[in-house]
Amino acid sequence: MTDRAFCVLRAGALTTVQDLGRAGHAHLGVPRAGALDEPAHRLANRLVGNPETAATLETTLTGCAVRVRAATVVAVTGAPCPVTVDGRPAPWGAPVPVPAGAVVDAGPATAGLRSYLAFAGGVAAEPVLGSRAADLLSGLGPAPLSDGGVLPLGEPYGPPARVDTVVRAGLPTAELVLPCVLGPRDDWFTEAGLRTLATGRFRVSSASNRIGLRTEGPPLERREEGELPSEGMPLGALQVPPDGLPVLFLNDHPTTGGYPVVGVVPERFLAAAAQAVPGTPVRFAPRPSRFSGRDGAGRGRA
Repeated sequence: MTDRAFCVLRAGALTTVQDLGRAGHAHLGVPRAGALDEPAHRLANRLVGNPETAATLETTLTGCAVRVRAATVVAVTGAPCPVTVDGRPAPWGAPVPVPAGAVVDAGPATAGLRSYLAFAGGVAAEPVLGSRAADLLSGLGPAPLSDGGVLPLGEPYGPPARVDTVVRAGLPTAELVLPCVLGPRDDWFTEAGLRTLATGRFRVSSASNRIGLRTEGPPLERREEGELPSEGMPLGALQVPPDGLPVLFLNDHPTTGGYPVVGVVPERFLAAAAQAVPGTPVRFAPRPSRFSGRDGAGRGRA
């Protein structure tokens, strides 16, 4: 095996290989997958001289540790965490030269949920449908990291970035605010149910994962009973299952579903959702759309 590789010493709670995902295959039932905090993934790649399409490691809460077989450059972004190289402190959010045989440890997140570990050359796992992203729902792409596993690295693309500081962004603080455009099935909910969406006190559930951010809080009251024939589900869809609690679909979401979608959260707000730890307060900020089942006054269409 090539020397350009790393061995997993500590896989952590959930560490996966991610890139920008496999967009354009929803008609085949294939989710997009890819890095949940895409800006953090892109930044990590830029710091080590990679194109933004290169694959990184996405850690979850507890981080991970790997031993590199060849000298390389690494960078850790996303959720802040302690970074060490052979036990010595290294900067977070900056390119770090690492000698062959050294152990890189991205520790537990001190804020947020997901950190991104980039290597010069990127993680060179075998691509599937044009992407190296691990998809937890479909099982496409490389399996989540496990202790003792070995993954190859690509050849470096260019010199690492020269930076003084990296501004931490995208992490929710006291509250996660999610604007959403109502529709297409908001007319399946009563006026009281939509008021609950706009004013209710929700929080992030510990049952959340890469498929969706689940919420706890007051249920949304339904006007229509029963369920829908299966229909397409976009990234950011706010689906409401029978318990009435909204689920925000993230990158590994199913491409179709039969529960009503009360609204859609624009993609630019999803990175913050990906970094929200369980228990984080959530507030939805809905607004009407021309595709909504209600007019601007909030009345259901006949």
